[in-house]
Amino acid sequence: MDNDAPESASAPPKPKRGRLIILIIVALLVLGGAGAGLYAAFGPKHAPADKSAEQAAEKKKPELFLPLDPAFVVNFRDDQSARYLQVGVTLMSHEQSALDAAKEAQPVIRNQLLLLFSGQSYTSLIDAAGKEKLQAQALAAVQKIVQERTGKPGIDALYFTSFVMQ
Repeated sequence: MDNDAPESASAPPKPKRGRLIILIIVALLVLGGAGAGLYAAFGPKHAPADKSAEQAAEKKKPELFLPLDPAFVVNFRDDQSARYLQVGVTLMSHEQSALDAAKEAQPVIRNQLLLLFSGQSYTSLIDAAGKEKLQAQALAAVQKIVQERTGKPGIDALYFTSFVMQ
């Protein structure tokens, strides 16, 4: 019986040692989680704050659109024959005042865009790069007109909503 007693006496410390290891692991996990939480709450905020500020600004200033109706129809000469171009244009801004200025100056804008469109060649407008270049030129022309009236370009984008060449 003496042989059995020491085994039973030495058996209880083993579970205590196992419990101690488990408690240490749990404590480390809790402290690690708390540290991660504190870092997330009080750590560097400049990058996420900038993104959230930009998103908040975009939400405050929605995209506003002004279609220039009717669509522009111009003719231009090709080496072989007369060609026609029909372009639907819509202006986009985040400021209503810029769109109001564009609406008031619509005859001037339409004149500039008609001159720009009629000065194009058929071969330059066949590919996407030519259309994008024309779009950039049209945007610059509209921004210049709006800037003369408001003091800032105001128009953020110009979209071709239809583009037909014949």
